[in-house]
Amino acid sequence: MLAWLLIAGVNGVAQKALAQEYINTVTTQESKVKNDNIIPSSPSFPLSPEDPMAQVTSVSQLKDVQTNDWAFQALQSLVERYGCIAGYPDSSYRGNRALTRYEFAAGVNACLDRVNELIATATSDLVTRKDLAIIQKLQSEFAPELATFRGRVDSLEARTAEIKANQFSTTTKLNGLLIVGIQGRTNNRGDVNLRDGQKDTNDAGTNTNIISLAQLYLTSQITPSSYLFTGLIDGRGKTSPRFTNSVSRNDVLLGYEFPTDGLIISDLNFHWLVTDRLAIMVGTEGVSMPAAFRGPNRVESAATGPLSYFAQRNPILNMGYGHGGIAIDWQFAKRASLQAIYTSYQPGNPGKGSGLFDGTTTTGVQLLLTPTNTLDLSLYYVNNYSSNGCLLTFVGDECLTTVNTSTGKSAPLQTNAVGATLTWQISPRITAGAWGGYTKSYIPGQSGNVETTNYMVFLNFPDLFARGNLGGIYVGQPPKITSSNLSVGNNVPDFINTGLGRAGGQPGTTTQIEAFYRFQLTDNISITPGIIQIFEPGNTPDSDSVTIGIMRSTFSF
Repeated sequence: MLAWLLIAGVNGVAQKALAQEYINTVTTQESKVKNDNIIPSSPSFPLSPEDPMAQVTSVSQLKDVQTNDWAFQALQSLVERYGCIAGYPDSSYRGNRALTRYEFAAGVNACLDRVNELIATATSDLVTRKDLAIIQKLQSEFAPELATFRGRVDSLEARTAEIKANQFSTTTKLNGLLIVGIQGRTNNRGDVNLRDGQKDTNDAGTNTNIISLAQLYLTSQITPSSYLFTGLIDGRGKTSPRFTNSVSRNDVLLGYEFPTDGLIISDLNFHWLVTDRLAIMVGTEGVSMPAAFRGPNRVESAATGPLSYFAQRNPILNMGYGHGGIAIDWQFAKRASLQAIYTSYQPGNPGKGSGLFDGTTTTGVQLLLTPTNTLDLSLYYVNNYSSNGCLLTFVGDECLTTVNTSTGKSAPLQTNAVGATLTWQISPRITAGAWGGYTKSYIPGQSGNVETTNYMVFLNFPDLFARGNLGGIYVGQPPKITSSNLSVGNNVPDFINTGLGRAGGQPGTTTQIEAFYRFQLTDNISITPGIIQIFEPGNTPDSDSVTIGIMRSTFSF
């Protein structure tokens, strides 16, 4: 009987575990290097204890137990013969419910007490010598297993005690990331100022150098449904020097290229799961679209995904480079969610043209749809106000008004942007995707507009040649000014060409091709060699192309 209870209890727990749908709660904080999701996994809230169970004398009193149930005879014996099985007050047994260790202990104890009582009262017609002999035989047969089980429990308790004694914190989890990249590029000549068809400037950025990015993240649980997220970052090195004007300042920017003057706070925000379907993020650092919007490209990460900053996501989703603000994530249907954000570039600066509402601010919304398990589609709209005419996307044409030579400042811009990203898992080993974006900006109070476009198509190859590895090919056009008819003197393309700033678009089109292969050496270490080829850098047709070779190493814990 005891063995039967053990088997039934273990079987019930195993069935529950196999049926449970688990959600990965590990947040890959890899700053753009990171793939954030502001909705944390639903916490396992402690259930309210059930009402005390009432004793039954016949299995027929249990309304949810049928005669064709596989355990019916066992239940009938335990209820009617031994009297050590109870039901709930509503006359249910709830046989499919998971069994906790406490309930298992209570049930076994009740049955053993009942058996002892029957033996003591010599109720021979209920408990026979044959039953006792079977129990003794089972006890002898399972003695080695019980001894092994006891040893494993003792070992587990010792290990648990050791982990508890050496854990970082009972409420805070520490994660770390280190990226070290070696990169170099070819020597090239550029048609810079003025763009007259002559290659008149040598590119000085040809030396091989090292770029590193170190990050530490603290996730502090406040309540079962909320936590505080803090990030520290220290970046060294960059892919400069480049041409000394705006023609190609963003053509060679790697995803992990983030030089700082030392250790800085990159994230300081609070996450709250309001309901199972709605979450809020609010903070003074790290509240940006890359952190708040779910990325359809499932390998997006400057630590383990594509190498360049441009290949991480549509540049529209980098716009404004937000620091402080508020974001929401609403899973309004099983395969559809809506994210929204309001963020400021300098929320802590009270000066003119800064602050939470007066400076560079960004409002965005994204609709993410997953029609099938293999298809992801996101549609997004972004409204941005830039106090100096730069969208802060750090890719391609991002500064869309010229700098006034007398004031040393550029005109502000109000921008509306739309875009879409689509990914399709063709097979477990091949994923195809594409995105496109369009922006239209104007100087407040003036006529005229400046428009840009960008696109990217890509292929990802998960588990290429070995499990855990990743290959990728990305081909795209960084943001390019296609037309600009702002007031004379403010138009960037003609200002570079002639210095007059008259209406017109860029004379050429930059194209970037990137290929990489990530070797996943261990769960925490990867090495990614890759190459990036850039044609017509700075949208200048008469400049030499640029080739960049990269070797990225990533360590995480």
